[in-house]
Amino acid sequence: MLAWLQTNLGSVVVVLILLSIVSLIIRKLILDKKAGKHICGGSCGGGCAGCPMQGKCNSK
Repeated sequence: MLAWLQTNLGSVVVVLILLSIVSLIIRKLILDKKAGKHICGGSCGGGCAGCPMQGKCNSK
């Protein structure tokens, strides 16, 4: 087991870093949703008539 870990240490570190980044992104998305922030980030300017996310990004 120790020999395998030493051989693949670089890969293990990269995977751990990627998992950390993905988990932080998911956490941020969940916190934003709970806070009622826009899913689309407000880039549409609030005009939801032609938006495919109509009714989902703005609770008003």
